[in-house]
Amino acid sequence: MLSNAVLESACERVIVGDLYCDIPLGLYVIRGENVVLIGELDLEKEELPSHMTRVSSEEIKRAQKAEREASELKGTMKKRMDFLDMD
Repeated sequence: MLSNAVLESACERVIVGDLYCDIPLGLYVIRGENVVLIGELDLEKEELPSHMTRVSSEEIKRAQKAEREASELKGTMKKRMDFLDMD
């Protein structure tokens, strides 16, 4: 049997490299068919490695954009170099 989940004061943790940001979502409804595992974090425990740095939502969005652009550039360069594959 599937049940929907309603989360109060929910947030999304976005991680890019060694940077992370918790973006508040507020009240959040998740359809039961999309739930595999759900749990609550113990905020008293540090669950991230010590080298991770918390940044603002603006900074994490810039980091996401830079990561996406780098990935797209890598894909473009790979396509341009495919002709060298002489298998």
